[in-house]
Amino acid sequence: MSSKAPGSVPPSQPRRRAVSKRSLATSLSILDAAERLFAERGYEGASVRDIAKAAGAQIASISFHHVSKETLFERVVERRASELSQLRLDALATLKQRQQPVTLEAVLSAFLRPYLEKAGAGDPQWLAYARLVAMVSADARWHTISERCFDPTAGVFIAEIAKLFPRTDSSAIAVSFIFSVSAMLSLSTSSWRIEALAGGNRQAMDQLADQLVRFCEAGMRAALEA
Repeated sequence: MSSKAPGSVPPSQPRRRAVSKRSLATSLSILDAAERLFAERGYEGASVRDIAKAAGAQIASISFHHVSKETLFERVVERRASELSQLRLDALATLKQRQQPVTLEAVLSAFLRPYLEKAGAGDPQWLAYARLVAMVSADARWHTISERCFDPTAGVFIAEIAKLFPRTDSSAIAVSFIFSVSAMLSLSTSSWRIEALAGGNRQAMDQLADQLVRFCEAGMRAALEA
């Protein structure tokens, strides 16, 4: 008969949990390193060897945790997309509860600000992600990632804008929306350029976000009411 007390924990169980934690930590380190290097060097310029080195992992760990370089790239884009989408949808839901009627400026603010707040908070990983999203958005090769990660939420906001301009063709709204997204991506990745052109006068991201929302609202309204 076994001498173990009923309900006792087998000696091997803590060891399995420790391995699982190490495995998760390795996977996250690889994602962080890939995020930085893909943002800095592009997809082709970031080698699997360099990503593994930056993550402090073996090359084989890339295949073990993330299958392939392409799959790793997709997972890097995907992992923050759900958080960003939820922030935007929550902002829109709060807006619709508090403000009636809903304005174009408020809808655009609910979409643009969560991204700018994350990119402007100083977290190097979110700064890298901002550059990565700009790269993905500009390259048709990654359209399936954009369609899966970003388009569903974009569609919700485009539908809200369409309610404000019921006589406007949907394609015109989509064009204006993409113009606004492009301006947002440019701001999040090129604030240093603004500072240089302004003679070293640096503005806080919340001030720049205010200007961006007003700029996009005015441009979109001019285009959709034309």
